[in-house]
Amino acid sequence: MSTATAVTTSRQPSSRKRLEYPPGVQRNRFIWEYVFAFTVYHALALLAFVPWFFSWTGLTLCVLGFYLFGTLGINLCYHRLLTHRSFACPKWLEHFFSIIGVCCLQDTPARWVAVHRLHHQNSDEQRDPHSPLVSFFWGHMDWLLRKNSELERMSLYEHYAKDILKDRFYFKLERNLAWVWINLAQWLFFYLVGFVIGYAASGWNLMAGVQFGASLWLWGCIIRTVFVWHITWSVNSVTHLWGYQNYNTGENSRNNVFVGLWSNGEGWHNNHHAQPRCAAHGHKWYEVDVTWITIWLLSKVGLAWKIVPVKPQKKDEVVPITEEDIQPPA
Repeated sequence: MSTATAVTTSRQPSSRKRLEYPPGVQRNRFIWEYVFAFTVYHALALLAFVPWFFSWTGLTLCVLGFYLFGTLGINLCYHRLLTHRSFACPKWLEHFFSIIGVCCLQDTPARWVAVHRLHHQNSDEQRDPHSPLVSFFWGHMDWLLRKNSELERMSLYEHYAKDILKDRFYFKLERNLAWVWINLAQWLFFYLVGFVIGYAASGWNLMAGVQFGASLWLWGCIIRTVFVWHITWSVNSVTHLWGYQNYNTGENSRNNVFVGLWSNGEGWHNNHHAQPRCAAHGHKWYEVDVTWITIWLLSKVGLAWKIVPVKPQKKDEVVPITEEDIQPPA
């Protein structure tokens, strides 16, 4: 039986108020490694307009990679599995999904979980780390570029991600640069696979191998990563500004059709804020949720269980946030 209790901050009727920056933000201090990474990746993504880098195989790889890395790594693993414990699966599968989530360059699992749980506890309030009620750009990506002392304190992890760090696998990801080597490995893998295929298929033409390797690297790594970034960031920004609400959540989350479809289900965000632990984010028949379909399919082959279902809830019923919503049992 659940012993969840409501947290001290109750939900109030939603309103479009303007927020100041979170209290820990130092607006004039940038996180330069993030600025550098985002600048380099976006600059490299412009090579998509250079015909030499294009191949239909690369484009196909980008589309498939969006599902493999974005949907399985971020939506299914980082978000619904690790953050909200919407379901359970074998540890080997969880760790595999976590590794491909790391390949999306959206921080380590523990940091992603901690920040997202902090967001749910303070959604569209002053401590929300990325509310677009500060500004659209802030909610979309600017919050990642500027120092926020609250997000750098060890107490953040100890409070919001203690269940994650109990697993030595995730603890090691935090303690060393494993996430860097994982991303370098995927760069090398995509390039070498493309090089070998292009080299062999062209009758051992070295330049053809170089070109095909570059194409798979660009489309399979760089463009796919940038695309997944902006889809994830749109959930933080767009779906807290525009769309419709199925539930009165007391904050500004919205179901946005565009983001819902492009993100494979993450954009049904009002539903998610109403029932954070629910494995399905699409609560209406027309709210297509590919991530949920994937979880359902995994359950049919015995690879997912303890799936948290949708609970009956009236549209105007304001359900308080509970400790279990913020810190679900592992």
